[in-house]
Amino acid sequence: MFKSMSKNPILWTDGYKLCHKDQYPAHTEWVYETWTPRMSRIEGISHVVFFGLQGALAEITDSFDRYFFAQEEADVVAAYEEAIASVFASTNADFANTHQSSHIRDLHRLGYLPIKVNALKEGSLVPIGVPMFTIENTHPDFFWLPGYLETQLSAYIWSPMTAATIADRYQRLLTGFADQTGDVKKVFTQAGDFSMRGMGAPEAAYRTAGGHLLSFGVSATLSVREYLKTYYKAESDVMMYTPSTEHSVMCSYGEQETDAFRHLITEVYPSGNISIVSDTYDLWNVVDHVLPQLKELIMEREGKVVIRPDSGDPVKIICGDADSDCTTVQKGIVERLFELFGGTTNDKGFKELDPHIGVVYGDSITVERANKICQGLMEKGFASTNVILGIGSYTYQYVTRDTFGFALKGTAEIVDGQFKAIQKRPATDTGNFKKSQKGMVAVIDEANDFRLIDDLNPQTVAELKDKNLLQECYLDGKFVYMSSFEEIRNRLKTETIRVYGK
Repeated sequence: MFKSMSKNPILWTDGYKLCHKDQYPAHTEWVYETWTPRMSRIEGISHVVFFGLQGALAEITDSFDRYFFAQEEADVVAAYEEAIASVFASTNADFANTHQSSHIRDLHRLGYLPIKVNALKEGSLVPIGVPMFTIENTHPDFFWLPGYLETQLSAYIWSPMTAATIADRYQRLLTGFADQTGDVKKVFTQAGDFSMRGMGAPEAAYRTAGGHLLSFGVSATLSVREYLKTYYKAESDVMMYTPSTEHSVMCSYGEQETDAFRHLITEVYPSGNISIVSDTYDLWNVVDHVLPQLKELIMEREGKVVIRPDSGDPVKIICGDADSDCTTVQKGIVERLFELFGGTTNDKGFKELDPHIGVVYGDSITVERANKICQGLMEKGFASTNVILGIGSYTYQYVTRDTFGFALKGTAEIVDGQFKAIQKRPATDTGNFKKSQKGMVAVIDEANDFRLIDDLNPQTVAELKDKNLLQECYLDGKFVYMSSFEEIRNRLKTETIRVYGK
């Protein structure tokens, strides 16, 4: 049997963080750091969605409560000492032998995280270069803690913020096309989160899915429900999903696809929506030969049969491939299903499939492909909402912390009783990408957007009072206030209109 890996969060940091307490100037009492998106590597995105801090602080607090403070002092201190001795023995024996662990012992005896976090409201759209939150120690003995927590805090939050920002971009794109061709209300369920199996870990998956669900109502990541209910007071109906098949299910019937489809839509799911992956063998055979045989059953059935292509070029499969020799392939699946099952023309003059039949495509979708799909459908006279898109790890995993340049940087300290503003400003950083803020910071509402004020001190920050939108949300291991998921969703809707006009 394997021994369970230690979950002691005092070891969830970069190795060099273990050394930093000794490196600060003598008599350091207080360290203040800011979290900021410093750039955008995605065209068309000037603001980043602030989301995930509440969940991160809750998970970190729970981790410390359970696996640090609730454990025997001797055990957690011994684990820290063993890490120091093992990791640094071959590179700096003096440090490994002389470094003290009394600060870890003192933290354990304190019994809580002596940290204060001031933050904007989650769901805010924050301009590049404007800090989202600040973190500082509340006890002079633990000045080293804000920097020490940087690593795990960053690991918790960059992904949900990035996902929420990209999902907001999808939402704006799909809403724009729906506004021209169909019903904008359908956009909420037009993009589903299909990303879990491609994410870095189950924990990363539910945090990312939470970001997706700020803009949409569909996710296949079941664990996001518990995440949002636990840390964001979400209702049980925060997400929805349609029963769906996979290729192994379809293969189990052999190549008798007509029998497989008939069994699924009459015996397994005689009513309600059902999504059937349809290219296990030949998508176009399903469209031209299987579905016509089942048309009467599908049209009499209460609910929608959703056809799911899962390979190839999604733009050509949905909108048609003019270079193909096959008439059905030239038309694409939406037009061909309209020929088979009919539909209506909406008041904007665009065709919509009969409600008994639909299409979902969830393989390798990107914002650029989504744009081409919607554009292609519109040019053919079809509403963009005729297709549902599955947004997977191709979107949510092909990003990094540097997609928006997230960083937590120290900008102020108190040493020997004296406040001092500090600033990172590398001479070689010609674009000022890595230049930090200086001193304490505030964020104010100016010209209907967030604006940074830095080079402040405790007195000038206090003088701003409620004008400073960075408000205390977490203090000494407890939340001062919490936002519900519905509040954050609604805030993002308002923010999107404010920033982008839609």
